Amino acid sequence: MKVTISRKAHFNAAHRLYRKDWTFEKNDAVFGKCNNPNFHGHNYDLTVSVTGEIDPETGYVMDVKLLSEIIKEEIEDKFDHKNLNLDVSEFEDLNPTAENIVVVIWNKIRKKINPEMDLEVILYETPRNFVTYKGE
Repeated sequence: MKVTISRKAHFNAAHRLYRKDWTFEKNDAVFGKCNNPNFHGHNYDLTVSVTGEIDPETGYVMDVKLLSEIIKEEIEDKFDHKNLNLDVSEFEDLNPTAENIVVVIWNKIRKKINPEMDLEVILYETPRNFVTYKGE
């Protein structure tokens, strides 16, 4: 019997969408306002879900407190009130689109979760724009 547990989280971060190998004009044509050289920010919301068998001893799939601590240490502490382009090493050469951010987040959390469990991350860039990643 598999069950999914989920934890919501939040962080604020700035970023700029652009490619270093493109001209400003091409970046502007593709990324528009998100190519602002002075950056722009989002209030990101995050839902992390772990699916697995219920442990017969504890009744848990996973202790939600542990999941909360993983999210805080791996994501909130490292991303909150940061400029993703300048302050987060994973984006030094990776365009911090919502798609790339959710994959980076998934990879950081995946390392801390039992490999027998499934992991899904949903990242809301705005209340209406969100991306989902479940691994490859």
